[in-house]
Amino acid sequence: MTHIASWKKDLVKSLADDIIAKPIVAVVGMGGIAGQQIQSMRSGLRKHAVLRMTRNNLAFLALNEAEKEKPGLDKLKSAIYGQCAIIVTDLNPFKLFRQLESAKTAAPAKAGQIAPIDIIVHQGPTPFGPGPIIGELQKLGLPTSIESGKIVVKKDTTLVKAGHPVPANVAAMLPKLEILPMIIGLDLRAVYENGIVYSRDVLDIPDDYYVNAFATAASSARALGVAICFPTNETIAPLIIKAFRESVGLSVSIALPTKDNIKMLLSRADAQMLRIAFAAGYTSDSIATRSNTAVVIETTPTEEKKTEVSVEEEQVSEEEAAAGLSALFG
Repeated sequence: MTHIASWKKDLVKSLADDIIAKPIVAVVGMGGIAGQQIQSMRSGLRKHAVLRMTRNNLAFLALNEAEKEKPGLDKLKSAIYGQCAIIVTDLNPFKLFRQLESAKTAAPAKAGQIAPIDIIVHQGPTPFGPGPIIGELQKLGLPTSIESGKIVVKKDTTLVKAGHPVPANVAAMLPKLEILPMIIGLDLRAVYENGIVYSRDVLDIPDDYYVNAFATAASSARALGVAICFPTNETIAPLIIKAFRESVGLSVSIALPTKDNIKMLLSRADAQMLRIAFAAGYTSDSIATRSNTAVVIETTPTEEKKTEVSVEEEQVSEEEAAAGLSALFG
C-alpha cells in the first residue's frame, strides 16, 4: 500500500476546503511567468480571490474530495496540465476573466518561445544612431539606412511568423527596438459555477457586449410586458396608450359615438355615403351643388346621367357638401 506523506494530505484537505468554501473555482495557466510576477499577481487578486499553486496530481485529489460537496467539479480536470494553479473566488466567471485579462502585461520574447502574433518591425526611425548595430539589424533581414542621424528601417519587415519559435538573435534585438511581443499573465482556462464549467471562448466576449445585451434585454422585456398587459413602472404608460387606442378603435367599429371618436365616425359615415352615391349613379358635380330652396336631381341608372338644377345655384366647400349629404339622401 502506497504511503502518502501527511503534508500532502494536509495540503489536499486545505485546497479542497477552499474549493468548497467559494462558489467559483477556476484553473489558470502560469507558463512563462517569473516568481516575482506571480507574487504581484497574487497580491492583485487578494481582495477578491485566492490563488493556490500545487502539484497537478494533488490538485486532482483536491477536486475529487471537493466534488462530494460540489458535483461537476471533475469537468475542471481537463484544464489541469502543465504549469497551472487554482483560483477560488466570489467573482462571477465573466468578471474574473476580465480582471485577469486586464492584469496582463507586455514582456520581451525569450529565445525559443512561440510567437503569439506576427513579430513585425515597422518602417521608420529606430532608437539607434549610426554605428556597428546597423550590421546586426541587416543580419536580421531589416533593410536600413541612415537619415537625420538615425538608423531608419526602410519598410515593414516580419521577423517571426505567429506560431513559430523566436530565434535567439531576434530575441536579443527586440527589446532594443522596444518591441515586447509576449503577453504575460494568468491565462484562464476554465471556470466552475453551480455545476457548469465555462471555457475561455465562452467568457471572452467584447466589452460593449454587456451594454448592448442589457439594452436589448430591457427593450424585449418591456415589449413582452406590454404584449401580456403586465403593469410595471416601465410598461404602465404604453399600456394606457394601447388601451386608449384599442377602445377608440372598438367604439368606431361598433359606431358608438364618444367625444374621442365623433370626428372619425362622421368621416367614416360621409365616406360611406359618397360610395353609395357614386354606386347609385350620382356625379360629383350633383353632390357638390345645392340650392337655397330646393335641389332637383333627375337621373336614371340605365340612361346617360344628366343633372338639372333649378333655382339659384350656389357652389359650396367640400365640408359643406359632405355635411349636406344626409339631407340629400335622407
